Amino acid sequence: MKANSFGARGQLNVDNRTYEVYRLDRVKGSDRLPYSLKVLLENLLRNEDGQLVTPEHVTSLGGWDPRSASNPEIQYTPARVLMQDFTGVPCVVDLVAMRDAMTSLGGEPTRINPLIPVELVIDHSVIADAFASPAAFGINAELEFTRNQERYQLLRWAQRAFDDFLVVPPDTGICHQINLEYLARVVFTRDGARGPVAYPDTLVGTDSHTPMVNGLGVLGWGVGGIEAEAAMLGQPMSMLIPQVVGLKLTGELPEGTTATDLVLTVAELLRRTRVVGKFVDFFGPGVASVPLATRATLGNMSPEYGSTCAIFPIDDETLDYLRLTGRSEHQIKLVEAYAKEQGLWHRPDHVPDYSEIIELDLATIVPSIAGPKRPQDRIPLGAVSRAVRGLLSGEAQEEAVQGGLDDADEHSFPASDPIAVSPGVHRDAPPRKYQDNTDFVWPSDPVQLGLAGTVASLDHGDVVIAAITSCTNTSNPTVMIGAGLLAKKAVERGLRSKPWVKTSLAPGSRVVTDYFNRSGLTPYLERLGFDLVGYGCTTCIGNSGPLIPEVSAAVAENNLTVAAVLSGNRNFEGRIHSEVKMNFLASPPLVIAYALTGSMHTDLLHDPLGEDPEGNPVYLHDIWPTTAEIKTIVDQNLESLMFTQGYSDVGSGDGRWRGMQVPEGDMFAWDDHSTYVQRPPYFDGMTARPAPVRDITAARVLAFLGDSVTTDHISPAGAIRNDSPAGRYLTEHGVDAADFNSYGSRRGNHHVMIRGTFANVRLRNRLVPGVEGGFTRHFPDGGQQSIFDAATSYAAEAVPLIVIAGTDYGSGSSRDWAAKGTLLLGVKAVLAGSFERIHRSNLIGMGVLPLQFRDGDTAESLGLTGEELYSIIGIEGHTPLPREVTVRVEDHGRAKYITAVIRIDTPAEEAYYAHGGILPYVLRQLLAG
Repeated sequence: MKANSFGARGQLNVDNRTYEVYRLDRVKGSDRLPYSLKVLLENLLRNEDGQLVTPEHVTSLGGWDPRSASNPEIQYTPARVLMQDFTGVPCVVDLVAMRDAMTSLGGEPTRINPLIPVELVIDHSVIADAFASPAAFGINAELEFTRNQERYQLLRWAQRAFDDFLVVPPDTGICHQINLEYLARVVFTRDGARGPVAYPDTLVGTDSHTPMVNGLGVLGWGVGGIEAEAAMLGQPMSMLIPQVVGLKLTGELPEGTTATDLVLTVAELLRRTRVVGKFVDFFGPGVASVPLATRATLGNMSPEYGSTCAIFPIDDETLDYLRLTGRSEHQIKLVEAYAKEQGLWHRPDHVPDYSEIIELDLATIVPSIAGPKRPQDRIPLGAVSRAVRGLLSGEAQEEAVQGGLDDADEHSFPASDPIAVSPGVHRDAPPRKYQDNTDFVWPSDPVQLGLAGTVASLDHGDVVIAAITSCTNTSNPTVMIGAGLLAKKAVERGLRSKPWVKTSLAPGSRVVTDYFNRSGLTPYLERLGFDLVGYGCTTCIGNSGPLIPEVSAAVAENNLTVAAVLSGNRNFEGRIHSEVKMNFLASPPLVIAYALTGSMHTDLLHDPLGEDPEGNPVYLHDIWPTTAEIKTIVDQNLESLMFTQGYSDVGSGDGRWRGMQVPEGDMFAWDDHSTYVQRPPYFDGMTARPAPVRDITAARVLAFLGDSVTTDHISPAGAIRNDSPAGRYLTEHGVDAADFNSYGSRRGNHHVMIRGTFANVRLRNRLVPGVEGGFTRHFPDGGQQSIFDAATSYAAEAVPLIVIAGTDYGSGSSRDWAAKGTLLLGVKAVLAGSFERIHRSNLIGMGVLPLQFRDGDTAESLGLTGEELYSIIGIEGHTPLPREVTVRVEDHGRAKYITAVIRIDTPAEEAYYAHGGILPYVLRQLLAG
């Protein structure tokens, strides 16, 4: 039952339609709050029920202390959930398994259905195998369907079987760009008990770059799959009221700079400021001059500087973009009226309370790229060639320390898992400052190779991949038209891309192709090899496909340090391509420029890109389009009809999608032979009532770990090794090693994922000193085994398991399989020095008990070796659970007792744990209701 303790319920009339709203001005202190916290405040007011959301939650947010690093906990209820296919498939698998369980318990299976809209976009699976050919798009699309048909059949079935569940088929676009251009409402409406209710559009997404929609004034961020599943089933999300950093913008971008230059500067600035786990709000007089697409680019990169979100307020620019992208006129009027009524409309001179204020004059932005390993390591364009020579000469470069934001960012691929790093952990080296006044002697070692009928030379520092890719930049018509115009001028001057460069164009939506075609720029891009390869993430998530064969051989045989240049958002070594050590982020026009030169050694500000047919040098400034030229083309060729027509059949897909054989009915027909999708065992043996909570007795330690163990250590997302338990499983099921794919793509099959749990090759288990990887010892015999094999043996022996770890356990990406795999291995509890917040929540969500050493205690100080028997005493028969429990440690007949803190912090978390996890809890609630 909804409460209205603050008398906030009111009405708003727009176009003779009346909406119920919850007025923020009824809460004392609301006007001083930053934009992002006002959105959270409305969320609390509207969802107040006296139990999960209380008046105290509302009051605590109204009285927010911007300086406090430890604010109260609140419950957040998003309006919708956004997913991509890598992270979305396991969520759908869980929902399908819940339907099976509901049926077996005598309930109605269709009651298992999202309670809020869920939108899943298939964008993570297309690979740029074919390129530089008009046939590339068709070839890559066909390969994508062949490789992923099992996964796509599940999603196609879900599209039919679930209500309020939209699946955007493959080869349509990237989830964040489609969210920006089509899905986002800015102001959401839903039927309520008293008529339609209007409220801010909010969301959580199972992809790290969900904050891209912050550019529209829509609050949203990335979460793990367990949190997303809970949200779609109507459960609020627990979160601490964050600190909010205000980034004040003044001035305007100078001629010759792009949105990419701005966002790389902001990433550098905010990494230095340290905004991990905080909200960032843009404000000030400069906001009005920032185009919506540029705002979206800034929001998109928020994971790279560590903030939860990076949001702009609603203003005229927001309305203009909604109009451009074909939203209805009534919706636009509703957005304007609601924002002004609620104090969410941008006021240039208003300065809310912020935890910290940072200022940036847009006039100071200069052309830049970032790399070669971290997105915050910005290099002014004039310093690039010297910086690259310095790197090749062996100049020291700061490396990220394990466990910090850099590590989380790096290990989020290829699945693009949202990051989850404690804000108090400062382990990352600051952004690097490059000097452009030093010359270096670098190890030139040119290799001759034959390419396209000519002899070419490849050396250290040469560019082998140039990719216009990623929603980060392809959502921005200004930089994309800029790239097209630069290509046109380059072709007209007789320039061509170097033959050793793999070129590709992978926009985030079909609208980009429409305005390229309409403006006549497509032929010029294709002349330079930038043919369409697909609508998806491609190179930005490592789906760059093979290098040109001759180039690949030369790189491997001569150990060349070569480079990729891409218009993406992340660039860690080995992420773009396993053979490419240096990766640079750049605007789309600069991607083309580097394809023309084929080398990072070229000083683009002073060296020629090449020569025209008469032998005259052609410089970048000769072909760089002016702001006025770009604006003219954009204005002439971009119109709302492109968006309305392009998205009119967004869920239909092509003939391959529509022609798939998909089972009918409310229950999914599992295929026992599938190696991608299997029914998970979470609900096996489940009863209508939960069994009583029991003490954990005589448990063995499966893994004894140190500090800063990340979720990638626990559940890697990358390649599956041939000799790993997961690799052996796939081989036994007839899968060739070349088709193993990644753990990220196989998350719908628990048989693969459980074998991958604790299988990271860098894992260091103290039970096997000197050994790296997924190994442990089985006790009491002490024999070394893989962690999966040991867990299988313990299960056969009915021996429960625990994990012992140090501080910051579970930092990194917000990866639900780090908790799911832990449970399925038979782990009943994790005893750690401290937990990353989201992973602790995920453990509870899977029914695993998080225990924390008392302050001052560590495994070392307590003399623990991991070879003992452990019993956790004091939880059985206690409701509510005690704050602390006793852990009995037995070793060769001798026992000692330690005290541990139960890290179940809220009544809702205790309910989840008592039911064996959040999904059984929800299932039983629906069964009883």
